[in-house]
Amino acid sequence: MGSLNDNDCRPVGSYPPSGIDVLIVGTGLAGLTASIECVRKGHNVRILERHDDINTAGDMYFMGHSATKFFRHWPELKREYELISMNNAWIETFKHSGERQITPLKVSDRLRQEGMDPNTPPGAFQMRPLIYRMYLNEVHRQGIKIQFGQRVVDYYEDEARRKAGVLTESGERFEADVVIAADGVGSKCQKLVGGQVRAMSAGRAMWRAAFPIHHLDKNPKLKEFLKMGGENGEDPMVRTWLGPGTYAMVLIRKETCVWIMNHDITESAEESWTHTVSSDEVLDTIDRGLDPDSTWDPRIKELIKLMPPDTIINFELFWRNPQPSWTSPGARVVLIGDAAHSFLPASGNGATQAIEDAVSLATCLQLGGKQNVPEAVRTHVRFRFIRCSCAQKMGFSNAELLQHTDWKKVAVNPKLAQPKLPRWIWKHDPEQYAYDHYEKMVDTIRKGIPFDQVDTVPPNYPPGYKYQPWNIDDMYRDVENKTVNMGSGDWD
Repeated sequence: MGSLNDNDCRPVGSYPPSGIDVLIVGTGLAGLTASIECVRKGHNVRILERHDDINTAGDMYFMGHSATKFFRHWPELKREYELISMNNAWIETFKHSGERQITPLKVSDRLRQEGMDPNTPPGAFQMRPLIYRMYLNEVHRQGIKIQFGQRVVDYYEDEARRKAGVLTESGERFEADVVIAADGVGSKCQKLVGGQVRAMSAGRAMWRAAFPIHHLDKNPKLKEFLKMGGENGEDPMVRTWLGPGTYAMVLIRKETCVWIMNHDITESAEESWTHTVSSDEVLDTIDRGLDPDSTWDPRIKELIKLMPPDTIINFELFWRNPQPSWTSPGARVVLIGDAAHSFLPASGNGATQAIEDAVSLATCLQLGGKQNVPEAVRTHVRFRFIRCSCAQKMGFSNAELLQHTDWKKVAVNPKLAQPKLPRWIWKHDPEQYAYDHYEKMVDTIRKGIPFDQVDTVPPNYPPGYKYQPWNIDDMYRDVENKTVNMGSGDWD
């Protein structure tokens, strides 16, 4: 078994070889994080990717502080992250129709107003292409092998041989001591773990576009409106528009403009980062369902008009109901990231929880050792399931704030026009939590204590919360009725 020293958080090369062979399927944030953290913990790593290359396209996502704490072990990765981060960003808020509701304010100043440390923000928006290149640089530095063009069609395990594996479309088999399914919401692993095999459409989609900022030169008036923040006009600026059943965001930084908008599903929506639609299609449907006297801000429409061809992605959102079963029966195959728990974009938590999963799992495997892989995997799931379920529910609470904004209340309390980022989410350290509580959680498994009745391990979810199963349909109904109930506990 690995060490349980209080400060057992050390850089790559510090841990002895564990002898654990790890096979990772997928090169999203969960898979790439798992690859480097498993290497750091002394495991042997291979990665399978279904595409012929890693897709570094896309726009932005929010990375919480809890997901970046492990960067302290990776000096080069941390340096690159600090160079691309937008910690000096500004933010302002509008109604969907264009009226400004919250004047521009630096994110650090907002944190001060809320009594938080501006030097330790709960997270930051990041550009997906830059983050992926940062990760790939570290993967290459570590010499981790990625085998491309390997589309996994089935997962299996052989408990007698203490092995698990996958079957690819070409008929090849790959085996390891543990297989990490980090292949997204459509993972073929669902059948093996006993989960909901088919993902459900959320009935929602995201228009997403990222393009060079020089395209704003086509409309000088719009360019002036979308200028960057700060005294010198050099700080990134995030602008949000909140409307009935929808919201949009525009990010401006030196080289790039990013626009995203949440909307009801249209016929052309697909779960793909390469499927694009025309500006005309978006403009034809953007006001659908809105009061004719309160349509979308004309400046948003002007922005859409000047976007270059083949830029706007219409990304359909898929869901699975939360499921406590993330592992195969013998616990040698485990889901992480979106494969285990999909998130609404409004949650601001999908990327964060995917990275936390990877850090937690690599640590549990190191602590359990090669002879106790199934127990280590099950312990990891106990650390993660209720926390992720709560973070998923936060997405619905945030959707209610963003899609059914009460502007009278916002005038008194501007926090009601921005997603909640409670301390129990961003202050968490998944690695240290595993070191501190691994033995206690293992003991609950050995004693047969149900996961939702554990009281010997401090919660990494809202204090006082008691887990209750929930489903997506009910939560969506609550969002539309503005009656989202998070349940017991302190969610702030």
